[in-house]
Amino acid sequence: MTIPIYRSDGEWVAVFHQGHLFNTDGEWLGFAVGRELFDPNGYYLAFLSDDQRMLRKRSVIEEPRWVKPPSRPPSPKIPSGAPLPPMFRNLPYSMIDMFEEFPERFSFISETRPDME
Repeated sequence: MTIPIYRSDGEWVAVFHQGHLFNTDGEWLGFAVGRELFDPNGYYLAFLSDDQRMLRKRSVIEEPRWVKPPSRPPSPKIPSGAPLPPMFRNLPYSMIDMFEEFPERFSFISETRPDME
């Protein structure tokens, strides 16, 4: 089952498919352990909320969590569109939407692309 993931402004930004997170182009962004999401290197990103957003506490005091990442999964068939987003509740100040606050954490840079000179 493929679950669309939205930003707080309602933009469809990713899909959650069989325990893995992919952007709308099918590029692997990370994996899940329970409801917690980790990047491809195994570092904690956020948790998957009930309303299909990736949220995180604004201030994290403890050390960044790391888990051994699985091997890269094959890209799923990404739908051409997503249903309208659910009505989002306002986030308390202590929580942030990772796709709004840190979109650079989800930028895909191909490992096969030549370096800039």
